[in-house]
Amino acid sequence: MTPRRRSAGPAATPAPARATSGPVRRPDRAELAAAADRTIPDVIGPGLTVLFVGINPGLWSAATGWHFARPGNRFWPALHRGGFTPRQLHPSEQDMLPGFGLGITNMVARASARADELTPAELLAGARTLTDKVTRYRPTWVAVVGVTAYRIGFARPRAGFGPQPEPLAGARLWVLPNPSGLNAHFTPQALGNAFGELRAAVTGQPPSPAG
Repeated sequence: MTPRRRSAGPAATPAPARATSGPVRRPDRAELAAAADRTIPDVIGPGLTVLFVGINPGLWSAATGWHFARPGNRFWPALHRGGFTPRQLHPSEQDMLPGFGLGITNMVARASARADELTPAELLAGARTLTDKVTRYRPTWVAVVGVTAYRIGFARPRAGFGPQPEPLAGARLWVLPNPSGLNAHFTPQALGNAFGELRAAVTGQPPSPAG
């Protein structure tokens, strides 16, 4: 089994493990409220091709233990549209990602209802933690999913989407749009195309338009 690492947070409580077989039950309002400030395990291991970096877990992710788990989050569709997975995975299938050379971690470990609840100090500390993880696990590429978090955490106020000029602990660095359903600036197709551009850079092949 590919090893995974649990992120640490100063005031965080780990999310409970959930079974992924059978029908997927939606967490209720009380479970979501109780999930604030929890952490969830990274999907990570040595030598990944791409390590995707979310901003921080949402309450759905903290309640289920699955990354990008909130209904309406477009990470999993974009990952498929971009050509990284042969079909769209459900968040409960996240442990399949290392088999495709992919992993997931977060800039900030603690869960919150919205990413804008995080402080600049948390993002700066998260960037240092991320650098340590990249040094340890040595992915070829690091893809930060959210340009604002990247700008703050890495003190790059003018950074844009796409490839970044500086590496991160030896890994090539790319910034993708935030796939949250709250990000109305990017349609599902545009997100798929953005992920496809990264895959083209990773594989050295021209991108295919997202369907």
